[in-house]
Amino acid sequence: MTGPLCRRLAEMRAEKEAARPAAATAIMNAGTESLRASGILERVRRAGDRAPLFARPSVAGPTVRLKTLLKRGPVVLSFFRGRW
Repeated sequence: MTGPLCRRLAEMRAEKEAARPAAATAIMNAGTESLRASGILERVRRAGDRAPLFARPSVAGPTVRLKTLLKRGPVVLSFFRGRW
């Protein structure tokens, strides 16, 4: 893919890599390649796939249920790593 977002993400990645020790970047890249080689990318959900019904705590605390959200209309799920 190309476009403004992809270019900006590539710039951000380059900035972060330049700011961290090369050894740390090498470890991260090796981990990424190991995951790719495992075939995990063939098993991940894609845009448009149906998510399994779930119930999870929200960032604010209360439990969020997909079934409840779907009653209000389409749902967009966004995953983030949180703070490390």
